[in-house]
Amino acid sequence: MKSTDTYNDIKEVNLAYLMLAQNMVRADRSAAIFRLGISEEIAEILETLTPGQVLKMASTDMLLCSFRFEDALLIDLLANHERERGVGHIHAAILAAGKPVETFA
Repeated sequence: MKSTDTYNDIKEVNLAYLMLAQNMVRADRSAAIFRLGISEEIAEILETLTPGQVLKMASTDMLLCSFRFEDALLIDLLANHERERGVGHIHAAILAAGKPVETFA
């Protein structure tokens, strides 16, 4: 894979993520904050971004979204197909709810 392809893929992911996040915040702010793992401050910024600002942010070569799960247990609960799907996802949601949200440094 060429670096140009990687850059274009990152741009596409960024645009899709920003559009999804903005729609989620506008539809149900509380649920979006929980599901995206963001702060109220970031939700406010996402909600007020213009389409031009979204495109400008998406065109960076850094991936804007990140895994919320930094421990193997959470990833295993979501990915493990041997457990009953609903129970693993509920357990993962409980663990994720206890994680701090992202904020500006």
